[in-house]
Amino acid sequence: MVRLPIPTAKPIFPPYFPHSDSNSLSKKHQFLVLLKLCSSAKHLSQVHAQIQVSGLHGDTFLGSELVQIYGLSPFRNLSYARSLLYHSGDLLPLPWNILIRGYASSNSQREGIRLFLRMRRRGIKPNKFTFPFLLKACAAIRALKEGRQVHADVVKCGLDSDVYVQNALISAYGSCKRVLYACRVFDEMAVRTLVSWNAVTTACVENLWLGDGIKYFVKMRACGFEPDETTMVVMLAACAELGNLSLGRWFHSLVIVTGMVLNCELGTSLVDMYAKSGDVGCARLVFDRMDKRNVWTWSAMILGLAQHGFAKEALDLFLTMRNKSFMRPNYVTFLGVLCACSHAGLVNDGYQYFHDMEHVHGIKPLMIHYGAMVDILGRAGHIKEAYAFIMNMPIEPDSIVWRTLLHACSLHDVDDNGRVGEQVRNKLLELEPRRGGNFVMVANMYSEVGMWEKAANVRRAMKVGGLKKMAGESSVNLGGSVHRFFSGYDYRADSEGIYQLLDVLNLHMKMLNFL
Repeated sequence: MVRLPIPTAKPIFPPYFPHSDSNSLSKKHQFLVLLKLCSSAKHLSQVHAQIQVSGLHGDTFLGSELVQIYGLSPFRNLSYARSLLYHSGDLLPLPWNILIRGYASSNSQREGIRLFLRMRRRGIKPNKFTFPFLLKACAAIRALKEGRQVHADVVKCGLDSDVYVQNALISAYGSCKRVLYACRVFDEMAVRTLVSWNAVTTACVENLWLGDGIKYFVKMRACGFEPDETTMVVMLAACAELGNLSLGRWFHSLVIVTGMVLNCELGTSLVDMYAKSGDVGCARLVFDRMDKRNVWTWSAMILGLAQHGFAKEALDLFLTMRNKSFMRPNYVTFLGVLCACSHAGLVNDGYQYFHDMEHVHGIKPLMIHYGAMVDILGRAGHIKEAYAFIMNMPIEPDSIVWRTLLHACSLHDVDDNGRVGEQVRNKLLELEPRRGGNFVMVANMYSEVGMWEKAANVRRAMKVGGLKKMAGESSVNLGGSVHRFFSGYDYRADSEGIYQLLDVLNLHMKMLNFL
């Protein structure tokens, strides 16, 4: 190996060190300075070569610095960093922690777990900095089994009361859909930080334990913790899922009162909450007032407009996004665009956008996009074309796609003249033989065309199989409380008064109509 003269490497080798003579500095110090000055993989290789020929390749401190740069820098090389680590004799956990962190933030999280196992086999004891990144890797790939084993190791090492490790455990269990485990870890914490509260509310909300997530928020405020932007994003997501507009507005007011900066993530959450809760006007108002928007902001607004029937506005916004913001659309953007085409009956445009999605923007369609395309064709009455589209799908269609087409058949081809409905019915019942709603839909379709015997047979099959359709549900928000109503009888104590009021309103409307 040819030794490179230090003075000639101008981009990383300074001509002198202020207040010091370079010759008086130790080689180790010089290399540490040079490593921090590295700005590319080529520079790093040059310095590494100098370390090798200088005989300092066995120095543990320099080795850790090399692992850190190879593992965490913008020009990182995780495989090479791992090779360095495996060939070193370093028994300290620091370089191992660095590389586990590197793998946890990459697309090779499984390698981070394997690295930890190698670390343990070498007899190196992990510390409180090891486990948060290791648990992050487990969370990213939803490795519940490995995560629980790591939890056991945490206890063995006596780190189960460390707040940072506990926060990571809560997040890991939440990502693995084990909300009870996450709540148990949180409830047993002696000391909690705002991160702890955010972690447990995130675990609840992401797994649709929405009521529990809101309860933890109330407890957090009662314990004297003030929410931050992350808290608000999580709570607004809960409001969006619930469709609770009044609660969402309360959280918005809290954002304003506490003086939070309306950053991109928080603004997008507000747009999404208002759109999903039905207040598209407020969603657009927040959207227009945002200084910075990312692709998720645009997508939330486009999808919100499309789902509430504002097809033209959604498509116009999509064109604005492409022509003025030069933002690259993502899969959610195209879902909104296809939804807009469905509401507007734009079959040809739908085909064009579906084609451009993959062949122009390089976004591979997901099942939900195929379902949206079937909905476009079905709403327009192109039943046979929709069926042919499903049969030519490169992936196996799921039950939602078939149910979408069956619904279209019930609207546009009740008599099943094209013989598509029967094939769709059979396929749907084959895919979901235990879903009562499918049987009810099929039975109703038979009844509408007077095929009473077939309808009776379907309902008989439901009864024999013990299948029931989930009752239809609606809700109303009164005084900050959400009241839920189900189809059929409601045996609550106050139901009699509600029905009396409905009868009065019904009579009043009839009188107005008569007048």
